[in-house]
Amino acid sequence: MKKSISELLLDNYNEFPDSRYNGVFQLFKPVLLLRDTELINRIIVKDFDHFTDHVNLISELNEPIWSNNLLTLKGEKWRDMRATLSPAFTGSKMRLMFVLMSECAQKVAKHFEDHSEESKSIELKDLFTRYTNDVIATCAFGVQCNSIKQRNNEFYKMGKLATDFTSIWRNIKFCMFILMPKLCNVLGISFFDKKVEIFFRRLIKDTIKIREENNIVRPDMIHLLMEARKGRLNYEETSAVQDTGFATVEESEIGKTVKKVKEPITDDTITAQALIFFFAGFEPVATLMVLMAYELAVNPDIQERLQREIDAVLEENDGKITYEVINKMKYLDMVTSETLRKWPAALELNRVCVKPYTIPPVSPDENLVTLKVGDIISIPVYGIHRDPKCYPNPEKFDPERFNDENKVNIKSCMFLPFGSGPRNCIGSRFALLESKVVFVHLLAKFNIIVTEKSEVPLILSKSGFGFNSKNGFWFGLKLRD
Repeated sequence: MKKSISELLLDNYNEFPDSRYNGVFQLFKPVLLLRDTELINRIIVKDFDHFTDHVNLISELNEPIWSNNLLTLKGEKWRDMRATLSPAFTGSKMRLMFVLMSECAQKVAKHFEDHSEESKSIELKDLFTRYTNDVIATCAFGVQCNSIKQRNNEFYKMGKLATDFTSIWRNIKFCMFILMPKLCNVLGISFFDKKVEIFFRRLIKDTIKIREENNIVRPDMIHLLMEARKGRLNYEETSAVQDTGFATVEESEIGKTVKKVKEPITDDTITAQALIFFFAGFEPVATLMVLMAYELAVNPDIQERLQREIDAVLEENDGKITYEVINKMKYLDMVTSETLRKWPAALELNRVCVKPYTIPPVSPDENLVTLKVGDIISIPVYGIHRDPKCYPNPEKFDPERFNDENKVNIKSCMFLPFGSGPRNCIGSRFALLESKVVFVHLLAKFNIIVTEKSEVPLILSKSGFGFNSKNGFWFGLKLRD
């Protein structure tokens, strides 16, 4: 813990600046780190069939629910589940969920409008994890929460318990799972707290039962998965797919294929998908929001320009924000994309070789590289996003990189906040939409400001696996004139 994980990964990336790839070790495991974006595109897109799987550190013997989610499934099981779930994340489904998100965002803005004393100094990580908690609760589980008012509700406590990677014991267990997976199986050591699994199992089972008995239909993920179980969920894209944001990743043909799932969709299957959706959407998306707020606070000129766009849109639409309106806000998308460029939630991606693969040399100083089944490759997203060859002056927060003129110069695999290829993040639309919604509602009424407690420039914490501030993200919300 001498450096933050992001600084360590950036050091690895910069150590061999003229190489297409180099070797690193993750404890005792050799890993091929790819630096060349053309090679990355070839491996994870064009030659995807050789690298279909993720590294999975957690045994299905100890974590049966975890091992059945979309992130950890392998081979044909993953393909079947991707095809099953993809229809739940199309633009048409996001339009339905937008109303639920907007309600959560309005509650956040209204709370601080009514409690001006609280708004003078806010720890943003706490604020935005509470917002993402409420969004996931309503959009994925059909549960209504107000975590800003009801600060100790059970749903939020389970979320914190599931996603906290700062404790010493959690980090020790993480190392044990890497170094001694068989011993962990023998000892029955589980990576996730059993209380989390029990809570979500019970919640899903009870919700499904009540809905089936009372014919309740709600536009959330549980309903969509219940429809998939009945074979009623088909891939439907909207004509506005190109307007959902530059960072949105396109679904591959695997996700668009209508397949008959070989294994039945059980309550546990639904629980597994809902749990990974919660896990991915609680902390990482809140971190995106925190760092976007940080950049807007320390760059007030950018914040003011974004507010002008929001004000104009509200005036044109009689004060109403709709799904279509959000997706047409160009500067909002530029600011969001630049936040994801500078602060990508996924610092690195990994793939496991499932069929032998050869990387031919392209220069005299390279040798033939042969990857065998089980070998691991690493894609250094954070390094690529901070590479001056890809993005001049990478430390500067500059939304103009993503204006209409400049974004056409961002080549494939130079921008990877949600991955690329068939195994990209299925929830990119969801994450972008919930982030944009809350900022529209907040910035319409408030300025995000630096306070005496704010840490500027940001000092990254050395604990955990993402971007955490050593002393917290303390900023203020000041009502606009």
